[in-house]
Amino acid sequence: QVQLVESGGGLVQAGGSLRLSCAASGRSLSSNAWGWFRQAPGKEREFVASISWTGTVTDYRDSVRGRFTISRDNTKKTVYLQMNSLKPEDTAIYYCAATKAIVVRTAESDYEYWGQGTQVTVSS
Repeated sequence: QVQLVESGGGLVQAGGSLRLSCAASGRSLSSNAWGWFRQAPGKEREFVASISWTGTVTDYRDSVRGRFTISRDNTKKTVYLQMNSLKPEDTAIYYCAATKAIVVRTAESDYEYWGQGTQVTVSS
């Protein structure tokens, strides 16, 4: 069984930074692509970023490209999301997920394993 646990969320002022981590337990997911999604109050969950199994290919939603960076450390079975220049509209619960695919994926339906989420709140 695979469990994903996010950490690193919190309250930050606009313009600040946070680094989210997602650690996997159970079987290795080093051959899987990973992703981050978020869900703001009253809105549907949306894709944020994805990284291939090698870590060499990444994809981002347009609104975070250039501000967020996804990375992974397969030796630690951990994926990270570095978030810089945060804006109030980035406020949401952030979820990490892993897919059986090895290449980046943007659709929720492509992801098999999900974490419980971590709250990120950006104040203006």
